[in-house]
Amino acid sequence: MIFPACPLALEKLLVCTDSSPASHGAVIAGLDLARSCRSQVFLLEVLEYPPGYAGLAPEAVIQWEKEVAADLAGIKAEAQDLGVPAEIVIRHADRAFAAIVEEAEKLKADLIVMGRHGKHGLTKLLMGSVTERVIGLSPVNVLVVPPDWPLAWEKVLIAHDGSPYSEAAWEAALEMVRRLNARLIGVSAAREERELPEADAVVQKMLAQASRQGISLEVRVSVGAPDEVIIEAARSAKANLIVMGSLGRTGLKRLLMGSTTARVIGQAFCPVLVVKRRE
Repeated sequence: MIFPACPLALEKLLVCTDSSPASHGAVIAGLDLARSCRSQVFLLEVLEYPPGYAGLAPEAVIQWEKEVAADLAGIKAEAQDLGVPAEIVIRHADRAFAAIVEEAEKLKADLIVMGRHGKHGLTKLLMGSVTERVIGLSPVNVLVVPPDWPLAWEKVLIAHDGSPYSEAAWEAALEMVRRLNARLIGVSAAREERELPEADAVVQKMLAQASRQGISLEVRVSVGAPDEVIIEAARSAKANLIVMGSLGRTGLKRLLMGSTTARVIGQAFCPVLVVKRRE
């Protein structure tokens, strides 16, 4: 797929894989996005194991790294066929999420692209802990892509709760729509009936801002759990992408993102762009 335009200014993409089917969608999306944006791609896989393991089983670690290097070389060849410059990065660490964030900071990446481990039943409400922790700690936006889901931009859904974190996501969504001439859907949820005026005020503000920029905006306000409202709105609108904010916190709480964002990513049928507020 060749996108008509680049959705955001993206010079460097950090595309994360763990050689599993769950990360395949992220790899494909990352390469397609890089082709449209003429971005440089850094293909990262982290070999995660406890401290001291390499000393106890050096041959196993060496063989593991060889297999990972071969997998990444195959992806790099795909990138080259698409005209996308790509570099391979292999990290050894006892905490994969920390290594990913460190690499993003080191490379000054504009976006992290990674997969979500799809699950069933109640556990589907949650995503893989590595993805969640990366989002909580990342200084840059994170695009989470379900397995084998094509990345497209025709219908972008922005979830807004009136917070500064949602405001950052809203600004990113507006920029994307200006670049791509995509359809934009805004949704705000009220947990209870008495919160409806507040949710309605959020969408009215969005309508006014979009109108001033000459952007058409469809809005939806519903009562219910925010993650359920957002997922239902995305399904109803057949959205290609959900854009959301993430709580940017300090200390141990930064390891977790807002529970609504986590639950939406865990249930979403389409990619989710988590926009980090610039402090």
